[in-house]
Formats: sequence, structure tokens, C-alpha cells
Amino acid sequence: MIDLLSPVGDFECLKAAVQNGADSVYFGANSFSARAFANNFDSDELQKAIQYAKIRGVKTNLTLNTLIKDDEFESAINLAKEAYQFGIDAIIVQDLGLAKKLIEMFPDLPIHASTQMTVHNLNGALELQDLGFKRVVLSRELSTDEIDYICKNTKIEIECFVHGALCISYSGQCLLSSMIGGRSGNRGKCARSLQVTL
Repeated sequence: MIDLLSPVGDFECLKAAVQNGADSVYFGANSFSARAFANNFDSDELQKAIQYAKIRGVKTNLTLNTLIKDDEFESAINLAKEAYQFGIDAIIVQDLGLAKKLIEMFPDLPIHASTQMTVHNLNGALELQDLGFKRVVLSRELSTDEIDYICKNTKIEIECFVHGALCISYSGQCLLSSMIGGRSGNRGKCARSLQVTL
């Protein structure tokens, strides 16, 4: 099954995506989103966004996809709880410890592995499948043949980017942004020092 999933950075983007045929959308809250420079959603907007999409039959995915510091863990869990109560359809996660906790706490809520987990082969996809992930967003560096091979040999749902920035480094493994630009891609603030836009 093909699902058209669109990023939305604010409510106007959400309306545009929904009204133009997106099957699903993903967006971040004011914290822990790898799209830190998007407007994102506060608590009230998050609830409103989920309700708006649900009424129109569009699934919602929360991006809780930065690396989480120890002193942020409880806040990240509370954000996930809030989104769960609002009716979010899935949460996209980069931090493996956070993902493991969410899978334990919300067994009926699909947890998706962010592209920033750098899953670039079948073994990686199978490992996440065994850990209880519902979907993996494959690394953007993969060829169509590599993607096809993974799809044919795993039961986990596969998601792939079809447009956007492509780093010439390995997605999700970059420390260069923080070293050169003083901003970490793993915290949603990539300086784009090695990226090209497709």
C-alpha cells in the first residue's frame, strides 16, 4: 500500500496538505522535533491539528525525533502521553531508549524509526522489527534496488523520502554540523554544511 505522507510545519501547511490529498501528515511539537526551525505546534495547536486531520480521514504522526538528554526524558514521555491522549496515530522517534520506553508504555501506538536512526540495510530493519517498531524510515542514501530488497525481506512497514535535503554524509550520524556551524542536526538544528536539495 502506498501512503502519501506530508510534512507540515504549521496549521496553514496542515490544511494545504490535507486539502491536497495527503493520506498522512507529520509534524512536531515545540520541543524534540528534528525540524526545530519550523513553527511547530504548542499543546493546544497539537490537539487542534490532530482533530482537524482525523475528521478528514488523514492520519497524524508526531515527530519526537531528536536525541534526548537524560534530564529531558520525562518531558519527552509527557509530550508523547499528551499526543496519545489527543489521538495521534504514530510517533516518529530517533532516540532508541525513548522508543523502547514508548513501545512498552503504549503497545497499541505505532512507533516509527526516524530516518535519523540511519537504517540502511536489511539487518537494521529486522532489528527494529524485533524491537517492536511498526515502521522504519530508511536512510535517504539508499538506491531503489536496496529499498526493494529490504521491502521484500521484512514485515516492518517501509517509508522513504521522495524529495528534500540530502546530506552527503550519513543521515542521522552527523557531528559535522555542530562542529562547523555550532548547531546539531541530532537536535533539529542542522547547519546544512554538507547538504544539497533535490
